[in-house]
Amino acid sequence: MYTYLLINLCSVVVPFVCSFEHRIAFYKNWKAIIPALLLPAVGFLVWDSLFTRLGVWGFNPRYITGLSLFNLPIEEVLFFFAVPYASLFTYVVLNHFMKQDVFRKLAKPLGLALFAALVVIAALHSDKLYTFWTALLAAVFLATHLFVLKRHYWSRLLFAYVVVLVPFFIVNGLLTGTGLEEPVVWYNNQENVGIRLLTIPIEDTIYGFLLIGLNITLYETFLTHFSVKS
Repeated sequence: MYTYLLINLCSVVVPFVCSFEHRIAFYKNWKAIIPALLLPAVGFLVWDSLFTRLGVWGFNPRYITGLSLFNLPIEEVLFFFAVPYASLFTYVVLNHFMKQDVFRKLAKPLGLALFAALVVIAALHSDKLYTFWTALLAAVFLATHLFVLKRHYWSRLLFAYVVVLVPFFIVNGLLTGTGLEEPVVWYNNQENVGIRLLTIPIEDTIYGFLLIGLNITLYETFLTHFSVKS
């Protein structure tokens, strides 16, 4: 009954406590953190709610409390704050302790290759709602960074996402049924390509990249804005 709630709690509790560690003092950037979490959450929750109504995915009543907001379990709403908070904290920690920009030379060609791949995927799977929209929106996000924003932190964003993939596979694996009798979140395979990484639809890796990428982009934008303003 509390499985999804516990997964959210375990995802965020350590990053939240460590946010008050004096060397990082992540909590002090709350003016940038709050909008960086809130704005993507609103968009993703609208998307989530729509796809739930359309039967693209759904939630197992066995693993949720039964409390809901609109047509989404309260645990699903909390997911879009817990996981992004933990991911954003990871990004800040990596930047603080790793002075070397590991992906500096790889960031642009990797981004271009990923952009091209996403455009092809969207074109080939326009009949699959999850695959098409995830690939298309992620391609737009990539194009915005590569051709418009061209920010210095792009390579660090990519590196942070690669690091975040480790806890991502744990959390998303549990949600999609790894180690459980049934999945917490089920997917309609008519609306995705049907490729699974263990129990995780491959589209989830792109969906996660888009979510976390937006969190980091907005965080950096608001951080710069408030720094200049002050």
